Amino acid sequence: MTANAPRTAGRHFLQIPGPSPVPERILRAIAMQTIDHRGPDFARLGLGVIEGMRSIFRTKGHVVIYPASGTGAWEAALANTLSPGDKVLMVETGHFATLWKTMAGKLGIEAVFLPSDWRAGADPAAIEAALREDKTHSFKAVCVVHNETSTGATSRIDEVRKAIDAAGHPALLMVDTISSLASVDYRHDEWGVDVTVAGSQKGLMLPPGLSFNAVSEKALAASKTATLPKSFWGWDEMIASGKSGYFPYTPATNLLYGLDEAIRMLHEEGLENVFARHIRHGEATRRAVAGWGLENLCTNPKHVSPVLTAVVMPEGHDADRLRGIILDAFDMSLGTGLSKVAKKVFRIGHLGDINDLTLVGTLAGVEMGLSLAGVPHKAGGVAAAMAYLAETRKPAA
Repeated sequence: MTANAPRTAGRHFLQIPGPSPVPERILRAIAMQTIDHRGPDFARLGLGVIEGMRSIFRTKGHVVIYPASGTGAWEAALANTLSPGDKVLMVETGHFATLWKTMAGKLGIEAVFLPSDWRAGADPAAIEAALREDKTHSFKAVCVVHNETSTGATSRIDEVRKAIDAAGHPALLMVDTISSLASVDYRHDEWGVDVTVAGSQKGLMLPPGLSFNAVSEKALAASKTATLPKSFWGWDEMIASGKSGYFPYTPATNLLYGLDEAIRMLHEEGLENVFARHIRHGEATRRAVAGWGLENLCTNPKHVSPVLTAVVMPEGHDADRLRGIILDAFDMSLGTGLSKVAKKVFRIGHLGDINDLTLVGTLAGVEMGLSLAGVPHKAGGVAAAMAYLAETRKPAA
């Protein structure tokens, strides 16, 4: 037998941009005994989480819950609404937008990509211009990632909706909120979104394993004539079964227990308070980055993400080496740079069930790690964040 590794005291700091740490209340809920998924107790659970997710999406429409990762919900959005050879307009906001485009191609969909430098969210003017040029309305959908987890840029979906309307284009609007839902203000109905994609492991504070589609009546109508193959992902059976609280196949019962508790926790805090907390923590993190003399990858102040900050490394310094040193020294995980920005950035996650002290501990670990790794920086980033958190902290009720 090999010797056990030495125990590390204290908890691990999981400060990647998701999965986010799972609160004890949710872990306890998940640990409950599994029940009959065809019995009346499950029906009450199923109806409760579907209605609860409507409140999180801010929709009165259909919500479908899959036992799958967010990637599954991407596929469901495309497969239910489109046919082979259809064209969609997508925006290259980062790594995950690129993966969604790649999936579309594998499904036989022609995806036209609006390029970007990965340093901002979607450009509504570019979307409007592309749609105005589409005189025959060949684009069947516009697909946008709300919060691009690889870059720390959040697109303004309300402005994207206005751009589509200004162009007079009938395309569906599909939005990936996998890393933003329940952390960033989002309004499926008000913003005229047709399909919203989400996952369980970020703002919803659950382990990975559940994903979601929120579906408009326009999208549901499109699904009646769409011919891409689908079985597991089909909305019809899911929506029909969901009306009585059930699934057409075996559901992830224990994750649904956790989802029920997560929805309860979000409403106990109040969604507006949740959003304000994330905005505040994002600003504190950016002040720390500026205090270190480092650069935020997202350069558009209007698009800076409330849930993560991607930090650009000084020239000649490897972000993954820094991450490794911080993990070894302080038992803290930070997000890696992906594809185009691999080794060039590290990502600080500040989403989910975290508070001021969690964030300060995270930033202290980064500042100490920068010193240990010999990365050129200024001292005082943590102090700048602390000063902002102190001056913006509301007194306890």
